[in-house]
Amino acid sequence: MIVDSHCHLDYFSEAEIEEILARATAAGVTRMVTIGTSVPQAAAVRALVERFPQVWGTVGVHPHRAAEGVMPSVADLIALADHPRIIGLGESGLDYFYDKSPRDVQQEGFRRHCRAARESGLPLAIHAREADADIARILAEERAGGAFPFLLHCFSSTPQLADQAVEMGGYISFSGILTFPKSTELREVAARLPLDRLLLETDSPYLAPVPLRGKRCEPGYTAHTARVLAECRGVSLEEIGRITTENFLRLYPKAA
Repeated sequence: MIVDSHCHLDYFSEAEIEEILARATAAGVTRMVTIGTSVPQAAAVRALVERFPQVWGTVGVHPHRAAEGVMPSVADLIALADHPRIIGLGESGLDYFYDKSPRDVQQEGFRRHCRAARESGLPLAIHAREADADIARILAEERAGGAFPFLLHCFSSTPQLADQAVEMGGYISFSGILTFPKSTELREVAARLPLDRLLLETDSPYLAPVPLRGKRCEPGYTAHTARVLAECRGVSLEEIGRITTENFLRLYPKAA
């Protein structure tokens, strides 16, 4: 049993979602989390989680979209997540690679999501790209007001950020990037982090793993990343499925 802890099901057409979920089940991916990227898009997330029992959701504002309209307040974010099948917040964070939103706006949005996670107890899925120092700094500053659950999704940052996140109680999620030939350092990070902090994801429809590079990614492909993570840890695929599923349920207790 494998969980895709981060995908974007609303990016697929309505006509193909049932087939995508059937292929995921056949691959052993029995649960998945479809992720929020904006306030208007939250309605699509709610529709999916209400339609499919194996799908859970989060709500939030992606850093690429942080400058669109008015950034929701902490109270707004908590209200948006008030649904039995919305199990977390995000994705929020910082992206200094594309810089699609001004950095100060991204940072303010990230802080609001951190505070909403602290007040609600819901875990925060964090997007971090080329912004390691500010991610670590803001997490530390916001956690000074009280701890909150979080994970760094689609991890591809430095070993230092992974260590800092784990020290702050965070989780690390690996996508198909883990399978790429040039991801040697990432596999080294995956091999040494605490087993009880690791999750799996696709970030589909992006980042299809080896041996499916170039194809549109979908939740069933999580199994390929799971195999590589199992190899990194020297355990069976079944064991890594059990461990990462237990970690997922610990981080996201509303899905239990």
